[in-house]
Amino acid sequence: MNLDTKLKWNEHIKKKKAELNIKYRQLYWLLGRNSELSVENKIRIYNQILKPVWTYGIQIWGCSRKTNVKQIQIFQNKVLRGIVNAPWYVRNSDLHRDLRIELVTDVTKKYAINHNL
Repeated sequence: MNLDTKLKWNEHIKKKKAELNIKYRQLYWLLGRNSELSVENKIRIYNQILKPVWTYGIQIWGCSRKTNVKQIQIFQNKVLRGIVNAPWYVRNSDLHRDLRIELVTDVTKKYAINHNL
């Protein structure tokens, strides 16, 4: 976990985003548009390898600026579009609903509630 000099989470989010991009590039042959894996297996790989990277410490950094959380949401949307080979006109909300994947903001709320108990 990294804080910058003004006690913001910008540096932490940058490092998480870079780590996520590296892992996604390594797994692209499994998760990408041309992979022959089923969508269910691709979702399992996402949930087991990529999701824990951005959920680490989410109880703390999840309450940071909306722009920080949005950067992780953009990454998640990109991965989900690649998993199902969705065209540009499909809404992200439809992807999340059909794949039963929570939005990053919903995950932050869930972890924050669990952390407070």
